[in-house]
Amino acid sequence: MASHKKPRIKYAALRRFLAVVLITLLGVFLLIFLLRTNSISSSVSGPEDEEELSEGSKLDVYHSHNRQILNLPKQNKLSIRLEKLNQLPPRNIDLYPNLAKDHIPIVLYVHNRPQYLQVVVQSLSQVVGISETLLIVSHDGYFEEMNKIVEGINFCQVKQIFAPYSPHVFSNSFPGISPADCKEKDDPRNGHCEGNPDQYGNHRSPRIVSLKHHWWWMMNTVWDGLEETRGHSGHILFIEEDHFIFPNAYRSLRLLTALKPKKCPDCYAVNLAPCDVNSRGEGWENLIAERMGNVGYAFNHTVWRKIHRKATEFCSFDEYNWDITMWATVFPSFGRPVYTLRGPRTSAVHFGKCGLHQGQGEKGACIDNGSVKLDIEDIDKVVNIKPEWGVHMYKKQAGYQAGFKGWGGWGDKRDRELCLGFAYMYHLQDYPSPSATS
Repeated sequence: MASHKKPRIKYAALRRFLAVVLITLLGVFLLIFLLRTNSISSSVSGPEDEEELSEGSKLDVYHSHNRQILNLPKQNKLSIRLEKLNQLPPRNIDLYPNLAKDHIPIVLYVHNRPQYLQVVVQSLSQVVGISETLLIVSHDGYFEEMNKIVEGINFCQVKQIFAPYSPHVFSNSFPGISPADCKEKDDPRNGHCEGNPDQYGNHRSPRIVSLKHHWWWMMNTVWDGLEETRGHSGHILFIEEDHFIFPNAYRSLRLLTALKPKKCPDCYAVNLAPCDVNSRGEGWENLIAERMGNVGYAFNHTVWRKIHRKATEFCSFDEYNWDITMWATVFPSFGRPVYTLRGPRTSAVHFGKCGLHQGQGEKGACIDNGSVKLDIEDIDKVVNIKPEWGVHMYKKQAGYQAGFKGWGGWGDKRDRELCLGFAYMYHLQDYPSPSATS
């Protein structure tokens, strides 16, 4: 009898030990899950928290005197909290702990079209190789529905950044709508309002200027500010919330960037889609060199430095669209044509009918359910570019060129100074006098 008691005691002790281990492991997994799903929304308060803070209570990325030198607007609570969130590490590191050594980061910049973002995120989830890289989502302000969609991404490492000086973050002061702002064609010389009209006599519209502000803030932040990318010398891919990405996009991108130095040494960038957004490609057995497009474009740090040196030209050109500003004034200042390299079949498609400038949740806002019907063929699921192909170059193409004076919307001196301030957030020693943009 005694000989059987000891094994039973040992077995019972082992069961208790295993139970303790199991409970401990479950606790650890639960903690990890809670940390991963800790919603950014819980850290961000709504508009009711937008009262001004005293200078001493700000949580700053930059020193207060630097902000004053750059003439950046005084922040409110929401702006400060968004700036703090920008410092958080990427999510899903526990699922994808190691990025590929030569990965190409992907930056998805968004505003407030959740029906489009759902489509883009779904398309990205099907991209071959997406788990090897980092996805950065840059928000133009804070919109809860957009944030929730991004928080649901689980197919790669993802980092969110929020433009803390977006006009959408400031409800009653610049860069949002200020009570003292001139409206439409008001004459500021009467002394009743503040602002500078554009070349057509129209005053600024915050939701319009936010397009150019966000893109420029994002570029400076990604290339020169973020810990994850500021040391990245290779290419970074930029896509928008209305760009459907094909399954072969990332692998094709990798091949294009590898081929560019030999196949097209004069090319500044690579593109996933033709410059003509209505084209699906020629279908030839050739690579294509043409002017740089705005759908699925990627360039390296050397090209960024070249763009950054044209900050004054970018910020002073009276045009609210970032891409037209680049085509009409920045690229022509390089002294030679700016070509991009792409394949003969598109790997990204622009979709939808609602432009960012048309607004959401407003009277007269554009309504589109974001439904997309695309035939993804088998050839679009694998790399369909051959390294041995030659390059067909389009030397003359229609589009915005040097000499175009711009569509306006960017005449206010405050917008130009804010834009220039973004350019030198991380290069304060090079900051020129604001008068240079007047």
